[in-house]
Amino acid sequence: MGIEIEDKFDVPAEYVIPDLSGLADVVGPKSYQLVALYYDTPDLRLAARGVTLRRRRGGADPGWHLKLPKAKGARQEITHPLTPSTKVVPSALAELVRAYTRGVELQPVAELDTRRTVTLLLDGETRLAEIADDRVKGTAFKKDEPEIVRWREVEAELLEGGTPALLTKVGKRLRKAGATPSEAASKLARLLKPAPPAKASTKAGTAGEVVVNYLASQVAALLAQDPRVRRAEDDAVHQARVAARRLRSALKAFKTVVVDTEQIQEELRWLGAVLGEARDLEVTRARFAKLLAGLAPELVTGPIQNRLGSDLLKREEEAYGRIKEALSGDRYYALLNALDDLVSSPNLGKAAAKPAQERLSAIAAANWERVTRTYDNAQAIADPERREIAMHDVRKAAKRARYTAEALQPTLGADMAKLAKLAEDIQEVLGTHQDGVVAQETLAKEAETARQAGEDTFTYGLLIGIERSAAERAHADFPRVWAETVKAVRKAL
Repeated sequence: MGIEIEDKFDVPAEYVIPDLSGLADVVGPKSYQLVALYYDTPDLRLAARGVTLRRRRGGADPGWHLKLPKAKGARQEITHPLTPSTKVVPSALAELVRAYTRGVELQPVAELDTRRTVTLLLDGETRLAEIADDRVKGTAFKKDEPEIVRWREVEAELLEGGTPALLTKVGKRLRKAGATPSEAASKLARLLKPAPPAKASTKAGTAGEVVVNYLASQVAALLAQDPRVRRAEDDAVHQARVAARRLRSALKAFKTVVVDTEQIQEELRWLGAVLGEARDLEVTRARFAKLLAGLAPELVTGPIQNRLGSDLLKREEEAYGRIKEALSGDRYYALLNALDDLVSSPNLGKAAAKPAQERLSAIAAANWERVTRTYDNAQAIADPERREIAMHDVRKAAKRARYTAEALQPTLGADMAKLAKLAEDIQEVLGTHQDGVVAQETLAKEAETARQAGEDTFTYGLLIGIERSAAERAHADFPRVWAETVKAVRKAL
């Protein structure tokens, strides 16, 4: 797997690569012939989302290449060794695009035959950047007959030793010589011109426009994490669950703008639960590892590190297996289809036509009022255990208020940024307390298992004491945080 940071330029047929000396040591040019066969669904679902899957022969890196959509200026590329068959996509790569194909078979859709002339920029033995001058013959496999297009383009790509500043300098020289930044995301997009994912047409400046745009961004975020979740990459499950939660929260908060979404909300709740099991185990395992690392060696007795490390890791891996099973099932595909329909043809309520500033400010205020109402209800409960359960609802209400404010920040500005931070403060303090309580319960269960196995449980008791102390501090600190937050929210709203 690699990360691509590159700039693409369109150039005329007579273009001459400018002198790049002075930027670094220049090696080349050297030419290759590259032949790449591209795969997609018949309706080009991958290309529409900025995903490319190809089998390439020739050059320095022949094989299968999967390029995922660009994020923060970089594209993730996953490679697989070249296989003899051109008819069957390697299962490891086909698995990573299931969120896009959703059960539809992959097939060859285009071929790119490229004469590539490469110039390298080096610092001694360290490779800094590659400038590829490509003369391309593209063939799109249409139903009636193949469509052939020819063009020339230049790519400047950072290599392992390069810096963004160097890429900027290279781009400046290329443009000065007559190159223009390419509007096409890739060669394949230039050839096939796939239609982007459909999005509802909403009137500018309305609540409907703001909400639909936000929903579209979170659907894209969820899809972008899907391949990373399947590869069990760091933080991927967390980011996917956050996207699902943000979508569900937005549908609840903006229920007068986009209406009749109860079924989608329920399916997002299901997806969040599927992702949550592995995420919670991951967080718990890291939490206990940090606690154990902070203890003096003589205080760590028995095989506690195995029970709180290896045993939890095994359960986490099993949970990942259940995630992969769910992400390859019809229920998940149906949810993704429903989300696409939600963005392309939402059922808009009367509030959608109202000016964004007017309607959405009222929604943000109503969501904070929900937090205070939930808190007041919890405090009115006499029984401590029931009150504790009710305070968990306060945390959930604060999270929804935070997500709502974050969704509105680009439109409503600094007040929403402040409200989001204040709601997050409430969420964090209550979360610290709740996490400590849950950690104590987990440790008690693990201690009982260890006790039955005849193991020393001293360290379990020590960790429970640490967790109880942290939870009690958060509980004692909450009234102060709440009072300060309520005062600050009044000013923001």
